[in-house]
Amino acid sequence: MSWSFAIVNGRIAEIFFDVTGNGYMEILSHAYVRSEEYTTKKERNWLRKDTARYRFSYRKKTYRPLPAVA
Repeated sequence: MSWSFAIVNGRIAEIFFDVTGNGYMEILSHAYVRSEEYTTKKERNWLRKDTARYRFSYRKKTYRPLPAVA
C-alpha cells in the first residue's frame, strides 16, 4: 500500500492506494488533512506536486478522477 497527497472533493487529503497488475491505481481510502501540518520544505514540495497531479471526486463509495488544473 502506498500513499500520496490529492485533492478530494475540493479539500487536501492523503489518499491510500494500491497499484493493480495492469498499472491502474486502486484507491482504498482517504483522510482530509490541513496544509499547516506539513512544514518542512520536502513535505511542501510533495504537497504542491501531488495536488496538481491528483484530483478526485468521492461520492457513494466511489472515486472518480477530475481533470487536472493547468
